[in-house]
Amino acid sequence: MAKDTKAGRKIPAGRAAPNNPDNRYHAWRREAVDDGWTPQDMPPLRTTLDLDRSRTAITRNDSPDIPFDRSINPYRGCEHGCIYCYARPTHAWLDLSPGLDFESRLFQRPDLPRQLRRELSAHGYRPQTLCIGSVTDAYQPVERRTGLTRRILEVLVETRHPVSIITKSALVERDIDLLTDLAADGLVEVAVSITTLVTDLVRRLEPRAAAPLRRLQTLERLSAAGIPTRIAVAPVIPALTEPELETLLGAGREAGAADASYTLLRLPLEVAPLFQAWLEQTAPDAAGHVMSRVRASRGGRANDSRFGRRMVGQGVYADLLAQRFRVAVRRLGFPGIPPLREEHFRPPPRNGQLTLF
Repeated sequence: MAKDTKAGRKIPAGRAAPNNPDNRYHAWRREAVDDGWTPQDMPPLRTTLDLDRSRTAITRNDSPDIPFDRSINPYRGCEHGCIYCYARPTHAWLDLSPGLDFESRLFQRPDLPRQLRRELSAHGYRPQTLCIGSVTDAYQPVERRTGLTRRILEVLVETRHPVSIITKSALVERDIDLLTDLAADGLVEVAVSITTLVTDLVRRLEPRAAAPLRRLQTLERLSAAGIPTRIAVAPVIPALTEPELETLLGAGREAGAADASYTLLRLPLEVAPLFQAWLEQTAPDAAGHVMSRVRASRGGRANDSRFGRRMVGQGVYADLLAQRFRVAVRRLGFPGIPPLREEHFRPPPRNGQLTLF
C-alpha cells in the first residue's frame, strides 16, 4: 500500500524516493501545480530492465580513500531503493531522474562476462583486487532473473582473480560454491552492509533490501563456509542509526565477521534534497537534529566530497564517531582479513587459443 507524504501525495509501495526530481543536466525544470484535485493511490511502480551497452567491463579509479583501484558493476540503478544511496546522481547521466527512476528503471550488461574475459587476457594486465558492487548492488532482486553476477564470478574463479564483494542481499549465499573455491586460495572477501537493526526503519530506509537479521544470517553462513567476511556499518546516519554503532558491530562479530568498517552518511548532489524530503515524511521529529549533525560533520554543508573527508567527515562529532568505532573493534576482537592474493592469477586464453604451458 502506498505511504502518505506530508504534501498529500503517495510514495509507491516498496519504494523509498518520494518523487522523481529533474536531473541536474536538464535545461528545464518541472513545478508542481495545485489544481484542486486530491491525488489517488498510485499502483505499485514496476521495475523495468533495459540494456547498457558500455564497451568496457572494468572501471578504474585513482581515489586515495578507497582500498581498490578497479571495480565492476553489472547493473545501473538499484532496486533496493536505499534513499541515501550516493549512486543516485549517476542516473542523471542517462537522462533519467535520481529519484524513482533510479529504483525502477534499471540497466543490465549481459555481455559483461565476455568483456571481462577479454580485458583480463590483455597483454600487460596485472591483477589487483576487483570490487563488485561498489556503485550499485550486484545482488539486487533482478539478479535472480539474470544470473549476471554469478557468470562474472565464474570468470574470476577460472582466472583465479582476487575479488571483494559488498552487498545488502542474502542472494550472495547462492554463490557460496564459487566463493569457497576462491577462498581456498585467499582470493575473496565479502562485506555485508547493515545500517540498522530496527526492522520498521529498514523497510522505509532500504525498502527492497534484505531484513537486518537475514543479513546477519548471511554473514554467519558465509563465515561458516570459510569465506572471509566483513560487516560494513554503512552509512552511519547521525542521530538516527548512529546510536546502534556498537550494537551492530557486536552483532556482526557474533555472526563471524572477521573485519569491520563504517561510512558516514554522504549526500551528494540530488541525494541531499531527496533524503531531506524522506526525513520530513518518515521521521519528522528527528529531521532537524539529523541534518544539524550532518552539517556539523560536513563543514556546515549537506555534503563534502573531498578525499579523506567524504567517508568519515570532520569535526568533533565525526572524531567521536571514529573513536567509538576503533574502541568497539578493538574490544570485540575483530582479527582482520589478510590482503587478497594475486600470484594465482591465470589470464584467459587470448582469441580462444590455448597456452603451451
